[in-house]
Amino acid sequence: MSAVAAPAPAPEVSPERLGAAGLRAFERIAQAWGLSVDEQLCLLGQPPRSTYFAWRKQPDKAALPRDTLERLSNLLGIWKSLQILLPDTAAADAWLRQPNSAAPFGGRSALQRMLAGNVSDLHLVRRYLDGVRGGGWS
Repeated sequence: MSAVAAPAPAPEVSPERLGAAGLRAFERIAQAWGLSVDEQLCLLGQPPRSTYFAWRKQPDKAALPRDTLERLSNLLGIWKSLQILLPDTAAADAWLRQPNSAAPFGGRSALQRMLAGNVSDLHLVRRYLDGVRGGGWS
């Protein structure tokens, strides 16, 4: 009887590579969402403008703080959920700015909630969308 080899573990991706990929994706998302530079800075945790522009110029050399990586993860998750829930790209991109009567938003837009500046606000929007995708908001 021959033994079946266990699959090799996936190689670990460095935080630097994750950060560079996240920054490149965020740049495209920010453009699609029509975010101003000030809004981008707020969503990323208020890095100094010079730091942010250095990250954009050379994402592969950016040493992102853990908080920024967490923010990027939430933003990418929000974008992905919107693409799944609203396959019309224009509708998905516009959703963020529309007033929303759901409990987490209280009549404000998701973007207004996200621009409160806390990583927890990004996480809340992501959880909300994930809940809608999964059939319920908890």
